[in-house]
Amino acid sequence: MKRRIVCLLALCILLSGCAGTPKVETKRYNATFLTLFDTVTTIVGFAENEETFRQTTQKIHDELLVYHQLFDIYNDYEGIVNLKAVNAQAAQAPVVVDEKIMALLTDCKEAYRATEGKVNVAMGSVLSIWHYARNDGFNDPANAYLPELEKLQEARKHTDFDCVILDPENSTVFFTDPQIKLDVGAIAKGWSVQQVCANAPSGLLISVGGNVCATGPKDEKGTAWVVGVQNPDGGDDYLHTLTIAKGSVVTSGDYQRAYMVEGEIYHHIIDPDTLYPSRYWRSVTIICQDSGIGDMLSTALFILPQEAGEALLKQYDAEAMWVNSDGEKFYSSGFQSMIRT
Repeated sequence: MKRRIVCLLALCILLSGCAGTPKVETKRYNATFLTLFDTVTTIVGFAENEETFRQTTQKIHDELLVYHQLFDIYNDYEGIVNLKAVNAQAAQAPVVVDEKIMALLTDCKEAYRATEGKVNVAMGSVLSIWHYARNDGFNDPANAYLPELEKLQEARKHTDFDCVILDPENSTVFFTDPQIKLDVGAIAKGWSVQQVCANAPSGLLISVGGNVCATGPKDEKGTAWVVGVQNPDGGDDYLHTLTIAKGSVVTSGDYQRAYMVEGEIYHHIIDPDTLYPSRYWRSVTIICQDSGIGDMLSTALFILPQEAGEALLKQYDAEAMWVNSDGEKFYSSGFQSMIRT
């Protein structure tokens, strides 16, 4: 699943040296990449010169590209056993996978348990039906259609994550259900961002679609970054601007990867109970330290009523803002302390 939405960034930064110490002049730079996780990646930060910044951002790009290729379920890459290969082969025999795939799927198992199946990366058989219907709708809007409920219900019979057998010692994945398929869209982007940010220099703001991660404050004085939360109705106005010195802001919304059938919009966040796009909320924004957890929570809370979502938030020391179909905003207890405007 997943997804998701771009949080726009508006920032102004001043750096000052210590008294008596020669000031190191830095400038603000940004880099944009369009080839990662089917979304826009933006990196913002300060450096002494453009070449230094370029080297930093190229390294981040290259690390994200590794995760992009490993977690891809639609494309092959020479010399890489990715999740497309796992989906094709793991029902015949255990497939040896990269340790990054094993780590991700282990965390996905935990998310499956914590959300009582609301976040389930073994939903690939269902999600692929929606994927192709959505793409057909994009390509031929006049003939856009909805998947047949009977096909979705048949596919749901093959979504039990307990049928995905992980063997960390041997780094293998095996399917006991030959029709099960993995789709890690609900977690993979945010999870990948977190792995890369953990090793990135401090003082960067990295946005990969709806996943924004600050690796540290803007400057030595600890100045926080400012992150804008997109309005589901579009336009240039933010719902809020938030301050964050280190950690993640992740938003899921019904305006991402959506298509129209007979005048009604159908987005990509599928409720595993109804097998159709969830209608609880228009957007959910999560603030937490870990971008992977933020990605998981934004999906889970999008398909849960607020009370159930708040109970889940407490397990992860995270905060959330929900926006309903009328544009009303609802907040967890600590979210508003992070609001700048």
